[in-house]
Amino acid sequence: MISLIASVFAPLIVTLTALIMVFSKKTSVDDFLLGTRSGISTCFSLLPTLIMLVVSVSMLSASGFIDILSGLCEPLFAKLGVPSEALPLILIRPFSGSGSNAVLAEMFEKYGADSLASRFASVLIGSSDTVIYVISVYFSAVGVKKTRHAIPAAFITMLFCVFFSSFICRLFFG
Repeated sequence: MISLIASVFAPLIVTLTALIMVFSKKTSVDDFLLGTRSGISTCFSLLPTLIMLVVSVSMLSASGFIDILSGLCEPLFAKLGVPSEALPLILIRPFSGSGSNAVLAEMFEKYGADSLASRFASVLIGSSDTVIYVISVYFSAVGVKKTRHAIPAAFITMLFCVFFSSFICRLFFG
């Protein structure tokens, strides 16, 4: 049923948009091209930030620092009810979305998709975002140099997501 609705509405929306552009008295095509040009220049201005972020996350993962930090944090998180198997995910999630997806896939293979740790990891990925990536991309796109309270607030929110994900998983999956 849903695929039927999607297969009808997607072409309908594209067709409706094209008709509005053709029969509109505004210069919609010029506006579209102007927006495209602006989007491409924004992409090029963000490229150095993204390259720096990818290189730093790769170096962090390859150095083994995540494993060392996971070992140090394990007793604290175990007392708080967070599965210790998910600590690498918790540590990499604020920095890299693709890295955290790779850790999630590794957890699925190692512990099974129905394990408490994998369920916790799935809820965490669904309820949180890559803090450093989002802040660096969005703030550099608009030219903000001083993030002030944004980074501490984002990390506090990330911690809330970690503990709330643990609570929800223990509540529903024991």
